[in-house]
Amino acid sequence: MFPLLMLLFIVVPMVEIGLFIQVGGLLGLWPTIAIVFFTAVIGASLVRSQGIATLTLVQSKLQQGEMPTQEIIEGMLLAVAGVLLLTPGFMTDALGLILLLPPSRAKVAQILMQKITLKSNFTHFGGGFSHHHHSDDAANGDVFDGEYERKDNHSDNNSNHRLP
Repeated sequence: MFPLLMLLFIVVPMVEIGLFIQVGGLLGLWPTIAIVFFTAVIGASLVRSQGIATLTLVQSKLQQGEMPTQEIIEGMLLAVAGVLLLTPGFMTDALGLILLLPPSRAKVAQILMQKITLKSNFTHFGGGFSHHHHSDDAANGDVFDGEYERKDNHSDNNSNHRLP
């Protein structure tokens, strides 16, 4: 994870600087600055409206007794889109815009949900693959009963001790 973050912190600013130079050379300084400013303002406004719509969907699903997993992940993606749109740069604006559009955001959320579900299946019980979950154990009647005996080195090894 650290090498990926390090790569992002190096590559993203380099690409953004290159894009600023290209666009600035093509359009000039002030139009380039105006584009960056307006994408931030418009992006923040759109993130706000999309966020309110997503929050409304979350509340609706909760009232229906459903888990709003997709909507929660989309809400997190909207927060990421907001950060990307507020960050000066053309590449970050493009990525933020992709996450801001409902169809592409929904697709990214579905991909993330699949990865999270797959990963949780593999990490269940300390990294081993499991075919069922804890909640299924109680419903299936899988109850383990046992007895124990406490032995202390300082006392008689043949005596049983009761816990308070």
